[in-house]
Amino acid sequence: MKLVRAILLLLCANVVFAQGTSSFSSPFIEDLTWVEVRDAVASGKTTALYYAGSTEQNGPHMATGKHNLIAKYVAGKIATELGNALVYPVLPFAPTGDAIKKTEHMAYAGSVSISDETFARVARETAQSAEVAGFKCIVLMGDHGGGQAALGGVATELSVQWRKEGIRVIHGLDVYERSSQMAMALLKTRGLPYGDHASIIDTSELMFVAPYAVRLGQRSAANAATGSSGYAQQATAALGKQFIGFKVRAAVEQIRAGCGR
Repeated sequence: MKLVRAILLLLCANVVFAQGTSSFSSPFIEDLTWVEVRDAVASGKTTALYYAGSTEQNGPHMATGKHNLIAKYVAGKIATELGNALVYPVLPFAPTGDAIKKTEHMAYAGSVSISDETFARVARETAQSAEVAGFKCIVLMGDHGGGQAALGGVATELSVQWRKEGIRVIHGLDVYERSSQMAMALLKTRGLPYGDHASIIDTSELMFVAPYAVRLGQRSAANAATGSSGYAQQATAALGKQFIGFKVRAAVEQIRAGCGR
């Protein structure tokens, strides 16, 4: 009996030891311990990805967190493709209108807006945190149109400040702008229309990334009263997969060129 008990204790100890020394792999910093982040950077994961989303109305058929869901998914894919990157948590807010005057998205319930100054400050201080952690190339991206100029300004400012240390800061605009051009070109070849907000493009992307966040029966024609401006009825998850692929490809190509690796 004592022998059996001793064997069981030994087996349990081995299991605990194995669990304690196993490595956990994720591109998302929020999933990792500080020790795992430190070791990942030391082993060569020296590119930091910061991808801001937005909480805003997306018509009657998409959840307000559309940009956040897409941003996290795309950032993870970019990091995996690069092979040397980690992802900072998605900022869920962006400039989306005037809350007092209820302009733009702020005319609709559930939207959240922060100023360009606040948006830029969060990006700047996250980048500073990444620099302190040892990252050598820091990429600032946004999934929402509002705030892109602010991100570009921060990237330029910090690039000048850290140039002597060999640290690069990039405004990853291609993930937003160039991928949109690629998506519109695809729609043109398919003879499909393009809409602006809550349209065939972003609806398709969300149908692919997080189908639970799309209310298929609520997709409607362009209607300013409901916040939708483009052909969501013709969106498909298959198109979304291609559009997401454009985002990843555009970002990876820009980051590799900008980071010099």
